[in-house]
Amino acid sequence: MELVRLKLVTIVAEAVLEHRLVEEIKRLGAKGYTLVDARGEGSRGLRTMDWEGKNIRLETIVSEEVALRILARLQEAYFPHYAVVAFVENVEVVRGDKYV
Repeated sequence: MELVRLKLVTIVAEAVLEHRLVEEIKRLGAKGYTLVDARGEGSRGLRTMDWEGKNIRLETIVSEEVALRILARLQEAYFPHYAVVAFVENVEVVRGDKYV
């Protein structure tokens, strides 16, 4: 079995950004994604009230080039204005052609 090396981009953000972020990553080259509700505590503290909204965890497996485009877009348009965290991991996948 052949494994293909790609990048897993994980974005944790305010749920209100869900639609916008999904459209952004697709526009930048992602062919798919996984999205789940997320909870936790970070530099902005713990969200304890419903009125503060919920968080999402958006994951996509992409080429390094697409990963860099996604991170650059987040840096430009989201990090300064929203509670958004993003990180990239190296992954090896089966059927790599599904992702690039």
